[in-house]
Amino acid sequence: MKTFDELYAELLRKASYGDEDSSTVKLLGQGVHAIGKKVVEEAAEVWMAAEHEGHDNTAEEIAQLLYHLQVMMIATNVSLDDVYRRL
Repeated sequence: MKTFDELYAELLRKASYGDEDSSTVKLLGQGVHAIGKKVVEEAAEVWMAAEHEGHDNTAEEIAQLLYHLQVMMIATNVSLDDVYRRL
């Protein structure tokens, strides 16, 4: 298990290493448009899971949404502090 901050640090490391086998690096390479499509897709899946699939599936979909949001943060150079200042 990892925290939101730990996930962000892990994704930043992956992005900085540029490992071509990393799905995170591949997604970052596709750019903001592709990442945005994943964010929208995952947000819809959260909604559908919450409506119809129960607690565990909802938690899984939320985790995937948080991952894709953090990839978008990295792609757009938005830091955790940038987000936390606005919460």
